[in-house]
Amino acid sequence: MRPVETFPNLVTMFFVRAAERGDAPFLWAKKDGRWQSISWREAAHQVAALAASLRAIGLARGDMVMLVSENRPEWCLSDLAIMAAGCVTVPTYTTNTERDHTHILNDSGARAVIVSTAKLAKPLLPAAIRSNSCEHVIGMEPLPGGQAGDVAFHQWQTLVDSGAADVAGLTAEAEQTGRDDLACLIYTSGTGGAPRGVMQHHGAILHNVEGCTTVISEDFGIDDEVFLSFLPASHAYEHSGGQFFPIGLGAQIYYSEGLEKLASNIEEVRPTIMVVVPRLFEVLRQRILKSVEKQGRLSNYLMQRALAIGAKDYAGGIPLWDRPMDLILSRTLRPKVSARFGGRIKAMVSGGAPLNPDVGIFFHALGLTLLQGYGQTEAGPVISCNRPRAGIKMDTVGPPLKNAEVRIAEDGEILVRGPLVMKGYWRNPAQTAKAVIDGWLHTGDIGHLDARGRLVITDRKKDLIVNDKGDNVAPQKVEGMLTIQPEILQAMVVGDRRPYLVAVIVPDPEWTAEWAKANGRPRTGLADDPDYHRALGKALDRVNADLSVIEKVRRFIVADEAFTVENQQLTPSIKIRRHVIREVYGERLDALYKK
Repeated sequence: MRPVETFPNLVTMFFVRAAERGDAPFLWAKKDGRWQSISWREAAHQVAALAASLRAIGLARGDMVMLVSENRPEWCLSDLAIMAAGCVTVPTYTTNTERDHTHILNDSGARAVIVSTAKLAKPLLPAAIRSNSCEHVIGMEPLPGGQAGDVAFHQWQTLVDSGAADVAGLTAEAEQTGRDDLACLIYTSGTGGAPRGVMQHHGAILHNVEGCTTVISEDFGIDDEVFLSFLPASHAYEHSGGQFFPIGLGAQIYYSEGLEKLASNIEEVRPTIMVVVPRLFEVLRQRILKSVEKQGRLSNYLMQRALAIGAKDYAGGIPLWDRPMDLILSRTLRPKVSARFGGRIKAMVSGGAPLNPDVGIFFHALGLTLLQGYGQTEAGPVISCNRPRAGIKMDTVGPPLKNAEVRIAEDGEILVRGPLVMKGYWRNPAQTAKAVIDGWLHTGDIGHLDARGRLVITDRKKDLIVNDKGDNVAPQKVEGMLTIQPEILQAMVVGDRRPYLVAVIVPDPEWTAEWAKANGRPRTGLADDPDYHRALGKALDRVNADLSVIEKVRRFIVADEAFTVENQQLTPSIKIRRHVIREVYGERLDALYKK
C-alpha cells in the first residue's frame, strides 16, 4: 500500500486506498437483521457522484457544508464527498439544540446541510431556514416538507444516482489540494460558552493517521484490520481515529447499532482495533465482574488470581511461583473474556477523557491490551498514545506521536508543536492568538514527561469539564444560564469523568423569602424541604430545556451559604473557586451519582 506520509490530502488517501482494495468490503451496517457491506470501489463511485452533485447544485470550493447524522455509511461517504467537491465539512452533534445549530450555521456560514433523519431535522430545519447562508438541505432519509423560503430540499440518494461518478478525474483533481488546506471545521465548547470552530487542515488529520499507523505497525503489525465505530463521528476523536485512521490502514469499518447493542455487535463483528472512551471500560468491567460472580466459586477464584497476578505483572513482572497459575488462566478465564471482545482484539485505544488506572490494570490482567491516549480537537486530535514498546503505564498517556513535539512550560502547562496543530479558531483571531503562540499550542493542561518520555497529565489549567464519554462541556455557560433564573443566586456545576452534570445551587434570598411566605414556611432551614427543592428544580427544568443532552443538570444540592470572598469560595474578582467549593461539597455531590 502507498505510505500515508506521501498523501497530499485525505481525499487522495481515500481514492488511492479504494483503487488498491477494489471490491473488498469497506463500510458495514446492519439492515434487516444482517450485516451488509459497501465495497471500496462502490464507495469511491458514490463519493465521486455525490461530489459532482454538490457542485451541480452550486456549491463551490471552500464552501462550508454542515453534516448532522448518527454513525452510518452515509456519514463517511458524505464527509468524503464534501471534501472531494473542494468544500469543508462542518460536523455537528446529533444532540445539538436548535440554538446550537443556529450558532454553528451563522458562525460557519454553511451554504448546505446534510442531515440523516426527520428526527434530527426537527431542531435543525428552523435554524437552517432562518440562517443567512444556508441554501440547501439534503436528507439521507425523507424529510418533512419540501421547500421553505429560499432553502431547497434534496434527497441524498437522488444526488448520488444523478451525479457523474468520474472517479479517475476526481482522483487527479484532488491532488491539487494540499496538506495546509482546510478539511473540516469542528466546533468545540470553549470556556466562554459559545462553541468555537477549530480549523483542522488535511495535514493535521494525516499526521494523526501516520502516527497511529506507526504505533500499530511497529507494536502489533498490520493485517486486515476491522474497526467497530460507535463514538460520535462528529467528535474529532472518532473522526480522525475511527474514520480516517482505518481508511489509512485500508481497514473495514462496521457501524454499531448503538450502545445498547454494542456488546453483541462486538461479538458479531470481532474487531481488531477499537477506539473507545473510558466509560465503556468501566461498564464492561462491572458486567464482567457480575457475570463471573454468578458462575460460582471456581470462576470467582480464577478472577481473583488473575487480578492479583495481573497487578504483579503490571508492577514489574510475574514471579516464578505464579507462572503455573498464569498459564492456567491463559487457557481458561482469559480466552472467555477475549471471546466477549470477538477474540481477535489487538488493542483498544482509550481517549477523550482520563482513564482510571485501576480499570486499565483490570483489563491488562485479563489479557487485553488497552492503550490510553491524549489529545485535543485543536491537535488533530491525537497528541500522544501509550504503546507496548515504551512500556504501558496506566497513569501516563504515552509518548508523543511521530512528528509531534511536546514541551512543558515554566508553569507546567503542556505545549504542543507540529503539523497536527490547528490553523486556528474560525473567525476568532483573538482566541487563536491566546491558544497558539509561536507555533506552540497551549493545551491548558498541566503535566510532565517521565524518564521514558511518556506524558503524564496531572491537572487541567482550564475549567472545561470532560465527561465520562469524552464530551466537552463549558461549565460557565451552564452556570450563567442557571444564575439568570430568579430562583438562583449562584451555581457551580461539576461532572468531570461522570455520566452527567450535577450542581451546587445557592438560592436567591429574596425569592426564598417570597416562597417561604407564600407557602407558610420559615425563611431558614429549607435545604431539605421537598417542596422547596421541587420549586428550585423548576428553574433547572427551564434551563435544561435550552441545553443539549450533555449539558443538562440532572441533580443538585442546596449550598449551606452563599459563595463569598470571605469564605474563600470566590476570588477577589468574584470568580468561583472551584477547588474550594468541591472540597466543601464533594461528598454530597458524589452522593448524587449514587441515588
